[in-house]
Formats: sequence, structure tokens, C-alpha cells
Amino acid sequence: MKSEQAKKTMMKPSSAKSLKPKRLCDVILAQLEEMILEGSLKSGEKLLPERELALQFEVSRPSLREAIQKLEAKGLVTRKQGGGTFVSDNILAGLEDPLFDLMAKSNESQFDLLEFRHGIEGMSAYYAAMRGTETDFTEIQKQHDNIGNAQLENDYQLEAQAIFDFYLAICSASHNTIILHLARSMSSLLIDNIEQNLKVLAKRPDIFTQMADYRKRLLDAIISGQPQKAWGASHRHLAFIEEVLLKTSQENSRMQRSMRRMQRSEY
Repeated sequence: MKSEQAKKTMMKPSSAKSLKPKRLCDVILAQLEEMILEGSLKSGEKLLPERELALQFEVSRPSLREAIQKLEAKGLVTRKQGGGTFVSDNILAGLEDPLFDLMAKSNESQFDLLEFRHGIEGMSAYYAAMRGTETDFTEIQKQHDNIGNAQLENDYQLEAQAIFDFYLAICSASHNTIILHLARSMSSLLIDNIEQNLKVLAKRPDIFTQMADYRKRLLDAIISGQPQKAWGASHRHLAFIEEVLLKTSQENSRMQRSMRRMQRSEY
């Protein structure tokens, strides 16, 4: 009997330990991490002052301060003396790679990026139509309208940024954190790809109206909540761009061969 009683006594501490409630600072930490993960707190964004955050979470400042210290230890936020606390710029540094620079300069990689965009933009459009909220749709509409405003500036880089912001709003509306953060991590590469495509397509000004029409169909499919239609609109848009780029590339190649033949015939 004594041995059985001893066993029960030995089991009590471990059982009690497993039921120990979470510390308040860990609950705050989990909420802040979730906000970073879902994109509510963006890379480089400044956190509210400590007093305001404590009021927002309805917690004491010491508990909040401890949670932020843990975030900092994980490399998710950085503190600037006298300047506040910021979400780290290099959260996705693992996806930043010198190889990206080589990709941006490679003509073949530009087509690889288009194929990649078929996947990520198609998926995000599908899930945005399925899960998007009215707030999401308002933001997508706003970014869509900004493309037209950017085109008035006749600046390809500005237009490329506006187009990327439109697709990023769609990624956000998908409510898939992997899609959203992957798109954000590749922003410089994707914006560069869009800009290079715009410069090539500018030789065919007649197609810009068609591209705008494709984007409008994509927008309408998402806002009307039709996932399959949104997926199809995304793929048709990118397939159209790819087809035009391939034809332009072939025409340029033929022209260069003709010029080389003409130069040889002169000697």
C-alpha cells in the first residue's frame, strides 16, 4: 500500500505542472506574433508606443514590455534608441538571395517568373474570391484604380509598383499567410519583372487596353465571389502577356539575324 501511495504522490507534481496556465506575457507574445504572421503588422512598421499598446491589449506595461523583449530575442522586432520599436525588415532575409539579382538580369528567368506568377497569382485570386471580405474588396478596388493613376505619370517603375500592389492586395484577401509573405519577400524581383515586361509591351501600345480589360475581369470575378472564374481570369491574363512577349522576342531575334546577314553582305 505504501508503494502505491508513493507512486500517486510522485505523479501529482507533473500533472499539476502540465495544467499550469500561460503567463500573461506569453499570451501577448502569441498575439503579436499572429499579427506579424497575418500581415497586420508589416515588415518595417513601427509599433504603437508602449502605453497605447498596453491599453489596446488591456494589460500592464511590465507584461507588455516582457513580451516585446521576447519578440526582440526572436529577431522579430528591433528597438531604436529614442525612436521606438519596429517589426524587423529582415524577417524574410532567408529568401533574399544574390541569385535574385541574376534572375532579374536573365531573359529566360523572366519567363520562369511569369510561370511562377501563374501559380501564386492564380491561387491568391481563387482564395480571395472565396474568402475575401468587403474590406478586402475595397482595398483591391483601390489598388486597381491606382494602376490607372500611375499610367498617367508615364513612369514604368511607378506603374509596375501599382500593379504589384494590386496583386498584393489580392494575396492579402486570400487570407493565406504563406502566399502573402512569399509575395512580399519577392517584391523587388516581381516588380522588376513587371517593369521589364511593360517596357517590352510598350512597343505594342495596342495591347494595353486588352491588359486593362483582363485585370478588370479578374477584379470583377474576385469581388463577385467566383473562385473558379477568378482563377481562370488570372491565367488568361498572364498567358496573354506571355504570348505577346514570346512573339516580340521572336521578332527581335529575326530582326537581329537579318541585320547580321546584311552586315556580312557588305564586306
